[in-house]
Amino acid sequence: MFEKILVANRGEIAVRVIRTCKRMGIRTVAVYSEVDFRSAYVQAADAVCFIGAARAEESFLDKKKIVSAALTNQCDAIHPGYGFLSENAEFAQMVLDAGIAFIGPPVQAIATLGDKIASKALAIRAGVPTVPGHNEPLGDAKEALAIAERIGFPLLLKPAAGGGGRGMRIVERKEDFLSALAACREETRKGFGDERIFAERYIVRPRHIEIQLMADRHGNVIHLGERECSIQRRYQKVIEETPSPAVDESLRAEMGAVACALAREVGYTNAGTVEFILDPEKNFYFLEMNTRLQVEHPITEQVTSLDLVELQIRVAAGEPLPLKQEDVTRKGWAVEARICAEDPSRGFLPTTGMITRYALPRGKNVRVDSGIDAGSLITIYYDSLLAKVAAWGADREAARKTLVRALNGYHIEGLTTNVDFVNAVLNQPAFIAGDLSTNFIEEHFHEGESNAKPAVENLHYMAMAAVLVYHMRQNLVRESLKPMSPLIGAAADRPTQHDYTVRTTDDIVFDVQLRDDGDEEQSGQQGNDPEKDAERERWPHHLTIRVDGRPYTVIAPRFEYYRRRLKLKINGVSHMFRLQYMEDHIRVCFCGIVRIYEIYSPREWRTTRYMLRERRVVQENVLKCPMPGLVTAVWVQEGAEVRRGQELLRMESMKMESGIASPRDGQVDKILVKPGHAVETDEVLLTFHT
Repeated sequence: MFEKILVANRGEIAVRVIRTCKRMGIRTVAVYSEVDFRSAYVQAADAVCFIGAARAEESFLDKKKIVSAALTNQCDAIHPGYGFLSENAEFAQMVLDAGIAFIGPPVQAIATLGDKIASKALAIRAGVPTVPGHNEPLGDAKEALAIAERIGFPLLLKPAAGGGGRGMRIVERKEDFLSALAACREETRKGFGDERIFAERYIVRPRHIEIQLMADRHGNVIHLGERECSIQRRYQKVIEETPSPAVDESLRAEMGAVACALAREVGYTNAGTVEFILDPEKNFYFLEMNTRLQVEHPITEQVTSLDLVELQIRVAAGEPLPLKQEDVTRKGWAVEARICAEDPSRGFLPTTGMITRYALPRGKNVRVDSGIDAGSLITIYYDSLLAKVAAWGADREAARKTLVRALNGYHIEGLTTNVDFVNAVLNQPAFIAGDLSTNFIEEHFHEGESNAKPAVENLHYMAMAAVLVYHMRQNLVRESLKPMSPLIGAAADRPTQHDYTVRTTDDIVFDVQLRDDGDEEQSGQQGNDPEKDAERERWPHHLTIRVDGRPYTVIAPRFEYYRRRLKLKINGVSHMFRLQYMEDHIRVCFCGIVRIYEIYSPREWRTTRYMLRERRVVQENVLKCPMPGLVTAVWVQEGAEVRRGQELLRMESMKMESGIASPRDGQVDKILVKPGHAVETDEVLLTFHT
């Protein structure tokens, strides 16, 4: 077994690998760039090695620096995690040439499967179903258009190299084909140094299903079941689950068998994932094979009770797999949400900043793989993934509810994240019903908001949380004034019922009646059990709350527990709310719903009745930067006539390249940036003639 492993990655996956190494008694070395010196994974490793500037090309993508760091620190092996160099055949060969073990598949397997055209040809030889199309690089415009017409529209343009959806385009009409092909070639050339594009039929409303494989050097290949990864934005997964609601035992066995056949055909070892698309008629087609550990591997670990990183390490050290296919057991259901630094209301554009407050969700059957903490700086240089929250349950609904509760309590301040968006997805009726496809977000969300109306009960719960904060504050003020004024009255004279009116940002008004049913500590129930007495001390307030006439039984904690996360027991069930205090208003987040509340009592004179609103101001004579990043291209010149929606610039941020479109028809006045410029959110990129 290896004595020391260098982890050639960062963030949550580096923490994840280091955790397993510690359990196995293996020392670890972390590599870090100039912006990562305080990161959680750096603190977790046994030793660290600085490898350069923040830009990935100068640090994590510099093959020579990574190998040199492993040699300098006398490492036996390198674990590449995912992303960066994990699927780079040249890097894997350099590691082996240096006499270091590469914790991953053979070099030739990486090279073959990393090329989508070559891997599709391999799949055909192995008898794996593939999507009909043209499995050769498209030629000049005339030839490419003729091939496209033979395939038929809609079709999908895909790069031969790379992954993560970069360079892919769905083409609905013949008229859009040539411009889409040019854009694909340009994007894949910049991203992967390869302009080869091929085309295949676009499967309408497909599911994305993947099979997790493990293979050793002794001829053993097994699969660990499937994961459903259909909830995606920008071809990037957002929520994954296992098993899939669409896959039965027969289909699982068939997909697992062809995935293992593909691995045997290429001589594969270590962890890998064969990805398929599943059409509405349950026909499946090969998509690609990822020659690394997947981001979503925790949910497979939750249902199989296996440590995939440990299996990777043992296979790389030459050990046989400790189990056969018939030994693989799967129990229950698991669902995972990816938590990213991005703004769903702005097309999932990346966000940056320092995390000022951070609180992890807790609970039984909840797992959080996180690489951040309070004080972590999120920059433009790396992927937007911050953490993964996974939940296990005996069945799908139990796992879903557990994950919803966990996300209700996941508190991140300092930058915009997708925490509430992924929670909204989990609460979307179509998701609950298991009606999934890769078009799910486009079909059910607009600008990050669900098209489904929130459950009335959830809105009532949120109103109660806001009212209780206000009510407890008012009581505290009264108590503080009692010694100063005899007019306040004794505690026994306080009313037991309080009436409030609650108004939200979307002008929904609730009438809330709060009745104090007596404090637990005054009810004579204290006894000789210290644990129960402590519980009663923390949860003393027993209340009946009516919202628009509907009654709820609520147990509330002492006021000192009313912080940015508030836990209430409503009708016997615990619920967590995230709170933010905004002047006289309270922002409440719960089950993917976000509302700002104004609360007032008819008994009190209020001089203000202004609801805080978040408004979007559009300045049409300027083009503002929608995200922090680097300008990679400027497509127009000063004086050019442009139309609304026309792409004027391109930017790169967090490994993602995006086009910046014109907000209006008009003439460009001044261009204030050029390629290579670093820009911040809302910085003016260019102006228009007024």
